[in-house]
Amino acid sequence: MGCDSQQSAQMNCKPSRLQVMEKAPRAILFLLLIVGFGVAQNTTSKGDEFHVGVILDLGTLAGKVARTSISLAVEDFYSVHRNHRTKLVLHIRDSMGSDVQAASAAIELLENYKVQAIVGPQKSSEVLFISNIGNITQVPIVSFTATSPSLTSDSMPYFVRATLNDSAQVNSIALLIKAYGWREVVPVYEDTDYGRGILPSLIEALQEIDARVPYRSVTPSSATSEIITQELYKLKAMQTRVFIVHMSPTMTSLFFTKAKEAGMMNKGFVWITTDGVANIIDSLDPSVIEAMNGVLGVRYYVPKSQELDSFTIRWNRMYQRDNPDESPFNKLSIVGLWGYDMIRALAQAAEKAGISSVTNKQPQSIKNSTCLDSMVISTNGPDLLTAIVQNKFRGISGDFDLTNRQLTVSVFQIINVVGRGWREIGFWTVNSGLSRQFNQTGLKITGPALMIDLNPVIWPGESTEIPRGWEIPTIGKKLRVGVRTSIYPEFIETFRDHATGETRASGLSVEIFEEAVKRLPFALTYEYLAFDTADPRSKGSYDDFVNQVYLQKYDIAVADTTIRCNRSLFVDFTVPYTESGVGMIVPVKENMIKNMWIFLKPLSAGMWFGSIIFFMYTGVVVWLLEYLDGNEHVHGPFSLKQLGITMFFSISEENEKLERFLSRIVLRVWMFVLLVLTSSYTASFASMLTVEQLSPTVTDVHELQKKGEYVGFHNGSYIEGLLLDIGFDRSKIRPYDTPEDLYDALSNGSKNGGIAALVLEVPYIKLFLAKYNKGYTMVGPIYKSAGFAFVLPKNSPLRAEISRAILNITESAKIIQIEKKWVDSNSHQNDDKTDGSDAITFESFGGLFLLTGIVTACSLFVAVLMNGYKKYQQNGGSKGDNQNECGHEKKGEDGDSQGEQRDPNINDMEKQATLPVSHSLNTNGDQLPDSKDNDICCRCTQNNKGRQKYEVIKWLKVSTNLSKVHLSISTINNQLPGKPG
Repeated sequence: MGCDSQQSAQMNCKPSRLQVMEKAPRAILFLLLIVGFGVAQNTTSKGDEFHVGVILDLGTLAGKVARTSISLAVEDFYSVHRNHRTKLVLHIRDSMGSDVQAASAAIELLENYKVQAIVGPQKSSEVLFISNIGNITQVPIVSFTATSPSLTSDSMPYFVRATLNDSAQVNSIALLIKAYGWREVVPVYEDTDYGRGILPSLIEALQEIDARVPYRSVTPSSATSEIITQELYKLKAMQTRVFIVHMSPTMTSLFFTKAKEAGMMNKGFVWITTDGVANIIDSLDPSVIEAMNGVLGVRYYVPKSQELDSFTIRWNRMYQRDNPDESPFNKLSIVGLWGYDMIRALAQAAEKAGISSVTNKQPQSIKNSTCLDSMVISTNGPDLLTAIVQNKFRGISGDFDLTNRQLTVSVFQIINVVGRGWREIGFWTVNSGLSRQFNQTGLKITGPALMIDLNPVIWPGESTEIPRGWEIPTIGKKLRVGVRTSIYPEFIETFRDHATGETRASGLSVEIFEEAVKRLPFALTYEYLAFDTADPRSKGSYDDFVNQVYLQKYDIAVADTTIRCNRSLFVDFTVPYTESGVGMIVPVKENMIKNMWIFLKPLSAGMWFGSIIFFMYTGVVVWLLEYLDGNEHVHGPFSLKQLGITMFFSISEENEKLERFLSRIVLRVWMFVLLVLTSSYTASFASMLTVEQLSPTVTDVHELQKKGEYVGFHNGSYIEGLLLDIGFDRSKIRPYDTPEDLYDALSNGSKNGGIAALVLEVPYIKLFLAKYNKGYTMVGPIYKSAGFAFVLPKNSPLRAEISRAILNITESAKIIQIEKKWVDSNSHQNDDKTDGSDAITFESFGGLFLLTGIVTACSLFVAVLMNGYKKYQQNGGSKGDNQNECGHEKKGEDGDSQGEQRDPNINDMEKQATLPVSHSLNTNGDQLPDSKDNDICCRCTQNNKGRQKYEVIKWLKVSTNLSKVHLSISTINNQLPGKPG
């Protein structure tokens, strides 16, 4: 029965030993036990040996550290697992840093020792060579130092990587660059498989955070100090100050030593090292660490534990014993920890797979074969490979999982080299990104300001200020600023200084640029370069001028250059420093008061029509209200007189003519509308008579196109393409070089060889009208544009700084001073209005017309209801009226009316009192004609409210029927003699 530990083995074997001791003397038993144990040990060591080849570069620090860790791992494992059936036997070979030597050592181990696995090819190129041998012999190749992403299990099925892939760290580096806001990065790597392998994944990660790689610094693996120094000065002459160093420890030590000598470890520089150097930072020479002060590094995070502390003590003792002449500064690194855990995984896999009786077989014959044909194929290889990749345990390096044939990334530690050591500034995890502290439950990032979650950094030059990531090189050439003369010298004009021969420039654009440079947080030296064309008679187009920046002839282009989409595909622009938009300059036509119909202008046609309609509508409604009330002024056949009365009701109110309360309400609302309307008309008409109105001859650019008019533009401007896109024929657009040419063409007109309109950008229009504001005006903007800006190369670090400085200028009073200096802003203020634009519209008074319409309609509706109800009451009382008429005919000399005496509802106070009325008075005081057919009497009654009411009863004989008509005589009450009290 096998035992997993020494203690358990003793416990399981203890009963059998006691039984033997009881049956034999102690001395004989002791001798038998010693002999038996020795024979068993010899049998196990000889029959169950598991041969493993180890290929290391023992001349390197990593090779020495790995050898000690591997040897210590075998001792520790079998001191605990004494009863394992198999035991690893290591055969260590030195590759001496040569791929050929490593391959030769692998062949020798396979032929002579029939090794079941090969461990530790350090270099990726060595692994690539040896893995091909492993594929043929089916022997697993396990490396804990080869990190090149080009080594994949697809092409090398028997390769297992017991370390991290270099591409696992690129996301942590990219996020670190994003956190500090750096936009340009230069990778610095050596020209080896190790150095080149990280580039594809690193460039992709940087592109995801919108970081640009303007240059790649490649150093040969055999580079001397002179070659490295030359490359460093080339980097120093560049603007970019952020560098990612991915080199071997030996090359890195030499590189940073020379970088300090070149003055590149001062303030403003940023250096980031990958885990290849950061993992062994403790083992570097102190002078190298001192030269690396301020460097950031990304390294694999190893959690602390008591087991790790105990192993470190034992490892240091063994390392000093195996390397007595080595530097005492060499310390245990993650390479040693991975080597230790890898041996444990291999030992467990060997025990699980076992050693078959037939361990190998002859390979198939291959055409054009070499010495590889003589090697045998391991029949135990597939099982051993499966057992290795199934290993998953907690080792001294952390979680050791080879399920994916390589270790999976968990946590990276961000360090900062300070003094002769390093300090921790944060962590990075796959799921949580960057953070100041690490915890097992996950980290939390706070958006774009990730640098807040990291500890403060001591940057190169012992600076605590976060580097900008770029600088204008002091040892390089001055910033090349391209300039070109504009059609308007007020914007920019170039000339040559005859004394010095240098190019000079002046104008609004130049002054804004120079003011922006003054506000930069750093000194910027520059020189002006005039834009010249091959044809001296041509100034060249603005597209050609912008293209000079793309061709890297200029570092920045300063002129009145418009931001355009097609240009932004190749270059970048700062924020605009002028107004935006494209407009037209057209002649104006005078709209003087000579027009005989000018009195109609204050109101629009709709307003006139609506007013007339409501005027007639109100008059008709008032007439209907009075007609339904029985007003005698509106009774009778319809005539011109009736029409005049109707219209008169709409504009005047006479108490003696309107007898209905609803009529007065309608008329008062309408009079309020007329008051507001007439006041507005008077104000508008007075303004038209006192202020000269100017209107453009054309207000739409498409109108010019339809009429076939000629249109002018600034020569070399993008306006030509804009007009062609609108639909203008090329023969109808004319370019001009100077403002004078534009003015002359516009003055001549389209029919006289000139143009009907001038299409320019708004800043140009302001300058044009400042000079020629008499008789011309601006229409538009007819097209949107982003305004004038400065041109920079793609992803230029200057863009953000100069844009910020321009915003600082435009948001202050400085821009007003600059514009007043170059443009007289008051001379082009033509506040001309389009003809008819100030006319009062019907919509402006919609609320008033709605009010009067509703009041009028409601009044008419109420009057109709009241009239209907009154007729209904009269029809209901017609029977009683007929009886009254009969009683009147039977009336005697006493004057009593029998019909009225039969009415029981009449109050005593309402009994009629007949008064004699002069036949010479009617309701208006006119003479009434005498008529034998008419009997007139006056009756005074008192209603239920106690008021007296006078009525004139008029009997009319119509044929054989009599009709009773009651007429109100409120208008003649004052004329009746002896009014009752």
